[in-house]
Amino acid sequence: MTDWSRFSHAYGSAEDIPTLLDRIAWEPKPELWSDLWSALCHQGSVYSASFAALPWLADMAGSDDREQVVNALALAGAIMAGAEQPHGTGDVRAEHAAEVESLLTAVNRQLRKASDRTDYIHLLEAMLGFEGVVGWSEDLAWGLGNEEYEVDCPGCQTGLFVVLGKRGFLSTSEDYALSESDVETRPLLPADPANLDGIGRRLHDIAVSDGQHEVAHVLTYVFGHATCPACEAYFSVADQVSAEWSATQ
Repeated sequence: MTDWSRFSHAYGSAEDIPTLLDRIAWEPKPELWSDLWSALCHQGSVYSASFAALPWLADMAGSDDREQVVNALALAGAIMAGAEQPHGTGDVRAEHAAEVESLLTAVNRQLRKASDRTDYIHLLEAMLGFEGVVGWSEDLAWGLGNEEYEVDCPGCQTGLFVVLGKRGFLSTSEDYALSESDVETRPLLPADPANLDGIGRRLHDIAVSDGQHEVAHVLTYVFGHATCPACEAYFSVADQVSAEWSATQ
């Protein structure tokens, strides 16, 4: 039995977590999962109780209820993405190696079966969290889900929106979403899939293999290039996304 009084979460003692876990198991309401996220991975921060919950999340990832499985994998992936944060619980990857291996097996199984785009990108990000891929395990779903990244131009430091989706594939320094007039933009240049390498090549190939061709298409822009409308600097989108999270470490 886990002694939850030994652990803490975003709001203090974790003694309330067992009751919340029991409620989710029997009554999987979205608001209960939201409460669990808020306690264990509050705005990306993790706590001793976050890792103590990994065995329960790994068990839930083996459920027959797909919605429960996706929720468990997404939260566990977000927790493991924060494994390098100062949380005072030692080497959590070594301590929870069995759970992480089980979760990685489950997420790979679910990726092959996913049909919903949102579920798929969160599962893809969770996979990176279990593998310990720094940065993209926290930022991939944000950009693909919100259809934009916010970065600074490496040339003039102007804040830019890199837009990926329904509004096109473009860069702009203006608030394109709220503007009632035309904004100055520059088109993004996608990478040739044949020339992708590293994490970009791997994610693209996984998406293609899973039949997620729209996600694979967007990834060619994430790992492609943009131009700054303010100074015409030409830069790698992925490099600037990486620079943003590196600056916060």
